[in-house]
Amino acid sequence: MNRRSFLQTTAGLAGTVALRRATVSPAVVASPAVTIRKALKYSMIDVEGMSMADKFRMAKDLGYDGIEMDSPNDFRTENVLAARDAADLPIHGVVDAVHWQKTLGDADPAVRQAGLDGLMTALRDAHAYGASTVLLVPAVVGKAVSYQDAWDRSQAEIRKALPLAEELGVQIAIENVWNHFLLSPLEAARYIDAFESPWIGWYFDIGNIVNYGWPEQWIRTLGPRILKLDVKEFSRGKRNDEGLWKGFGVEIGDEAGDCDWPAVNQALADIGYSGWATAEVRGGDRDRLVDVLARMNRVFSS
Repeated sequence: MNRRSFLQTTAGLAGTVALRRATVSPAVVASPAVTIRKALKYSMIDVEGMSMADKFRMAKDLGYDGIEMDSPNDFRTENVLAARDAADLPIHGVVDAVHWQKTLGDADPAVRQAGLDGLMTALRDAHAYGASTVLLVPAVVGKAVSYQDAWDRSQAEIRKALPLAEELGVQIAIENVWNHFLLSPLEAARYIDAFESPWIGWYFDIGNIVNYGWPEQWIRTLGPRILKLDVKEFSRGKRNDEGLWKGFGVEIGDEAGDCDWPAVNQALADIGYSGWATAEVRGGDRDRLVDVLARMNRVFSS
């Protein structure tokens, strides 16, 4: 059973979990039918004075298939739903807006509680918006937070949210970011499988991995754990010559980038991925967003 389609039927959930736990290898049946739905982050629509309704309408007119919101936020739910419905543009996901500041691995129980509260709010907003996932950075490892503590604390806090995720029908999607945590695909798979729940999976950021790995390898190892994709480019050359963060100073699909898009597409086909891919790059006005979508269309046709 494909993890990404399990929400359409409740039968066979146990089989889904068993499949996910067993699939830590590239031996996945290839699927030639891969469908990628392209989306953007709401915050990327950067036009001064433009209303929410007009932002949704513009994204729809430009050809985007969906949009992703942040939560917790200051928006009135009825206004978000009105914009969504008027544009006929689905909100496919929600990004936890407090997961960097209120980390679930923090040594302070009050900080962890604030992070859990933020996650719960994001789950409720996702359900209200009709979204299927909440993107979560689970913890940040540093001098004051050890790797083991980040693992143990974040697992404990996320387990508290899983009953609500199941009740609402919204999956928690862990993203690979530069948080010094879950640094290999085998470890990422183990982290997800430890929950033994279909209500948690992976939000795979293609560009983030290029700094220290190869996206196609991660895709094959994570397999059906991958719920959705974030899309950006990264240049190891610019990183080496200009500094770490300058690696992101290339556009999706640029020759200077080091993401092997044909290999990524083949890996996605190999695991049978069909679903959302959301741009996470510098936003801007209509012309900028036209260019971003054109680049996504090109790399996913390679």
